[in-house]
Amino acid sequence: MAATGFVLITTKASQEIDVFKELSEVKEITELHALFGEYDLIAKVEANDFDHLGTIVTETIRTCEGIVDTKTLAGAKF
Repeated sequence: MAATGFVLITTKASQEIDVFKELSEVKEITELHALFGEYDLIAKVEANDFDHLGTIVTETIRTCEGIVDTKTLAGAKF
């Protein structure tokens, strides 16, 4: 079963562009957008399953230099 997640990302001040560039190289991130407001970036992540999605968030995204916090929303299909 495929899993889709949307990861809201908060970065350190003035590091949005560096984080954006690094995350742009992650193959599972299919969309990445800069935001204004409470969060700095949003990433759409496509994974094989929810375990893989969790691994991408915890081991790839959260370990990126300059990221302060993330909030992951799991997509649902109707």
